[in-house]
Amino acid sequence: MSPARWRVYVRDALLIILGSAVFAVGVDCFEVPNGLAAGGVTGLATVFYALADAAGFYLPVGMQTIVMNVFLLLLVIRSGNRGYIVRTIAGIIACGLFTDALVPVLPVLGNGDLLLCSLWGGVITGIGLGLVFRTGGNTGGTDIVAQLIAKRLGMPLGTAVMLVDGAIIALSAPVFSIENALYAAIAMYICGKVIDAVVDGPRAERAAYIISERHAEIANAIMYDLNRGCTELQARGVWSGNDRPVLFCVLGRSQTPRLKQIVSEADSEAIVIISEVHEAFGEGFGSIEG
Repeated sequence: MSPARWRVYVRDALLIILGSAVFAVGVDCFEVPNGLAAGGVTGLATVFYALADAAGFYLPVGMQTIVMNVFLLLLVIRSGNRGYIVRTIAGIIACGLFTDALVPVLPVLGNGDLLLCSLWGGVITGIGLGLVFRTGGNTGGTDIVAQLIAKRLGMPLGTAVMLVDGAIIALSAPVFSIENALYAAIAMYICGKVIDAVVDGPRAERAAYIISERHAEIANAIMYDLNRGCTELQARGVWSGNDRPVLFCVLGRSQTPRLKQIVSEADSEAIVIISEVHEAFGEGFGSIEG
């Protein structure tokens, strides 16, 4: 294995560890002790944690997330991308372990100020998850469920994520309070915005142009691994005069790191141009009527 490849693995491992630790700080200091179940598997685990605590026994949030994700991992493994599977498993385990391990050493912050807790909980957990997502991996959870719903029903992924996480927040209202649920929604919204800022800057979509001798292999991975459409444009090199296909695709949110990995693994000499897209409409994106 080349030194460059090892550097990528080491960098990804450090980002997953650092991101998981930062995420745990946001969960342990602001969200769980203040009854903010801000969506996702962690939000569901927060609800179960509170119910168990009321019954007189301790049910660790981090360990719950790992157990829940064991079942969801079966859906990830079907993707067939070993690099993505390894990074996702690492993210799941690291986030779960840090969440439980840091509880005894971290202070509970906010003193019951739900606005303060939702703001800082959303920012800190968003930074942590964003660092993990930058590796092209995931932390499992409801994102996997949302991807399946979006694929089955043909709705935008962002809408599916909001539906799934919204259901978990609504479930937390009887356990904590409606006020807590409303502040949890604020934390979820802020977390999502911070993730986008960390992973992909403030832009929502990107367009990618790819020139490679192995264009067919890359196009196949884009369509069946990223679940994105791909168009082959016919072009000709001015200097050589040879016909060279150019792949064009529009990506959503945090898929850019995955695309880079796909191209790098297929052809490290490929030319990749990624540009900002201000708006994207059609299948897989928003409606042009909206």
